Amino acid sequence: MAPMKKVKQFMNPTFLSQIVMALAIVLSFVAVVIVTIHSGKHISTKLEPSECKTMVVVASGDTLGKILIDQGLSNADVNTIADALKKDAGISTLRADNDKIEFVRPTETDPVSKIVVIPSPWKQVELTCTDDGGWKCNTINVERDTRAVYKTGEIQNGDSFYVAGIRAGIPAGILIDVYDLLAFEMDFERDIRAGQHFSVLYEENFSDGEKVDNGHVLAVEFQALRGDVRMYRFKKSDGTTGYYDENGNGAIKSLKRTPINNAKVTSSFSTSRKHPVLGFTRAHKGVDFRASTGTPIPAAGAGRVVARGFNRGHGNYVKIRHNGTYETLYAHMSKFAKNVVVGTNVRQGQTIGYVGSTGLSTGPHLHYEVIKNGTHVNPLTVKLPAISNLNDTDKKKFLEYRKTLDNGIEQLSKNKNWFIQM
Repeated sequence: MAPMKKVKQFMNPTFLSQIVMALAIVLSFVAVVIVTIHSGKHISTKLEPSECKTMVVVASGDTLGKILIDQGLSNADVNTIADALKKDAGISTLRADNDKIEFVRPTETDPVSKIVVIPSPWKQVELTCTDDGGWKCNTINVERDTRAVYKTGEIQNGDSFYVAGIRAGIPAGILIDVYDLLAFEMDFERDIRAGQHFSVLYEENFSDGEKVDNGHVLAVEFQALRGDVRMYRFKKSDGTTGYYDENGNGAIKSLKRTPINNAKVTSSFSTSRKHPVLGFTRAHKGVDFRASTGTPIPAAGAGRVVARGFNRGHGNYVKIRHNGTYETLYAHMSKFAKNVVVGTNVRQGQTIGYVGSTGLSTGPHLHYEVIKNGTHVNPLTVKLPAISNLNDTDKKKFLEYRKTLDNGIEQLSKNKNWFIQM
């Protein structure tokens, strides 16, 4: 009976009158709030207009002076701003289709009061006009929200690795980085088979909840013909980064087996091959890769150019000495890269020339040779030494880091939409 008693009390006239009084007070309060809010809206309409902003994307042929003058700044401003950008922000040139410049005015008819140069999504340089007519320069680094995402794929019949990677949702730029990593262990023309699985853990960079770009490849695994290949990105105690296998050994070899990514092998290394031009049998001391005329040829490893010239067989060629053991030779070039001459030190991946068909050649291709201790060896099968191995202290840290990363990868493999906050 207790619940019924409470209902009766609720229906009591005295209780009802108390409720009516309370509602009247609440309604009075609401009315005051509405008036106050309405009054606030009325005041806000009297505020000054917001700033006027104009964004300019640097186009081909644009100069800083031209852009600034088009926005109404004086020649004196141009010189002051150019000096401030060079001295305080290290910016001396503008890049077409990349750099952006925002001009801010208090109103549409006022002169420019602030200029924001945006050379990258993660850096802004603000120039503000001072009371004495000068310009103050301040560099702002945009905070990154970096997330590690995990994608897996499988090679299907007729696939290239690139096609399979795109189907797996891996961005093209990340696939290029993976190519560069795996080219030390694999020949992408011959080592790709249907049924092979691969996975990539890589960074995505966000700002204000929106994806801006991709970062580094953190880990990659591929079921290659010679066995599973695993690589992990790791920062050493000296601040440098490298890629290492699951045991902490340097995964990046001193030379690439295939200098040009995804190029088709048209002629293999052989001790006896019928020469397509001469017509008789002789050794083919390198590997031929088909590529279009003008395709850049990157150095397979860091080293020093020891020969650059022309001969009847190789046509235009470059020879690089990498250390006391290895040399590489690149033949049939259409032309040499600028500033690559005998004695030039080149870095791995630096363009040294361009594909052609000079010398004894039936069509445009790269003839690539690897010489070990003075003897030609097969670039696709020779065992290459690892570089950038870890010392004992770094290796211990790496193995701990790898276990943590592997645990994260295991969770991501089970939850496709998850990511690791870096």
